[in-house]
Amino acid sequence: MTVTLDRPTSTRARDPKELLNTVQPHIKHLTINVLASGMTLWDREVALLLRDHTMVRDMAERILGNAVMYTIGCMEHPEVHLGVGKLVDIGVHQLILDTPVWWALCDVYNEGRYKHHAPFIERRRDGLCLRTANFLKSIGFDTDEELWAIDGTDCSPCDNKVPDSH
Repeated sequence: MTVTLDRPTSTRARDPKELLNTVQPHIKHLTINVLASGMTLWDREVALLLRDHTMVRDMAERILGNAVMYTIGCMEHPEVHLGVGKLVDIGVHQLILDTPVWWALCDVYNEGRYKHHAPFIERRRDGLCLRTANFLKSIGFDTDEELWAIDGTDCSPCDNKVPDSH
């Protein structure tokens, strides 16, 4: 009698810290400003969040991690309309404002195309935020349910009709 054991397939969640740090060699602009400190990109973006917002490091890392997940999800799946709430959007804006890092993200995860940020004035209130968290889980991310639930139905007003925008 032969017994075959099926090994459980473990799916490792995609780590936003690793994914962000992966773009470091792709930074081509303002390298002295961005890379001279010796910090990883993750630590740089967390430090910038802490500089500009009143929060503890743990919250800054949670926000940044979910912002990286959202950003990469938007870049890898432009056919899916995604949106964030106000809290995670703080991290998304941090990435966009650090333009050398944003360009590198676009280079690595958006096939070199620039990803536009084209917000509407009014926020959406149709649950897109919660659907986005579910979609990000489906593509291997371990989303912070608490952060996504805080804004729940009060979602980002980004225009998915503008070519290559989020």
